[in-house]
Amino acid sequence: MRFTILFALSVVLISSVPAFAQQHDSKVVSRAYGDSEFRLGPDDVVEVTVYQDKSLDRTVPVRPDGKISLPLIGEMPASGKTATDLQKEIALRLKQFVADPTVTVVVKEVNSPKVSVLGEVKNPGMYKIKDRATLLDAIALAGGLTEYAKRNKIVVIRTDTNGPPHQFKLNINDQIKGSSTEPFYVLPYDKIYIQ
Repeated sequence: MRFTILFALSVVLISSVPAFAQQHDSKVVSRAYGDSEFRLGPDDVVEVTVYQDKSLDRTVPVRPDGKISLPLIGEMPASGKTATDLQKEIALRLKQFVADPTVTVVVKEVNSPKVSVLGEVKNPGMYKIKDRATLLDAIALAGGLTEYAKRNKIVVIRTDTNGPPHQFKLNINDQIKGSSTEPFYVLPYDKIYIQ
């Protein structure tokens, strides 16, 4: 009896995995990079100014580990934060050294939003993307498809901060002809592989 229940439960679980994977893979995310407030990432450059204390002013890059270094404060995380979030955190940390600090953070250079385009494209590599970049834009940055590219076998791997990577299987002809309801927007750190 116990064996029968275990067997039935395992069959149900195994048979539901492909259905979930198909739904998950074909789901197209309509949000685009640039639709929400910008969040800092590695290689971005910020200018930090402290009102009436020029000795604390700095223009600093966000390091690959996601941190910045500032006088008095030392190292602090910056990646994933908005300029306003970072501004508040710097002011809070400076309070132990400066009376009522007024801090301003300005994003001077946006260098972090990049995608990797790999496989059957003319120039595989990592490319900076702009607001509302689509799959077609990313492929164009890589010089377009090679003559051997399989237009119906494009995989976008998207790493989410809250879980495992998601895979989207796409057909570029659907994007070109507009048969998809919306364009597929790429997000920073997407990996696009063309077979």
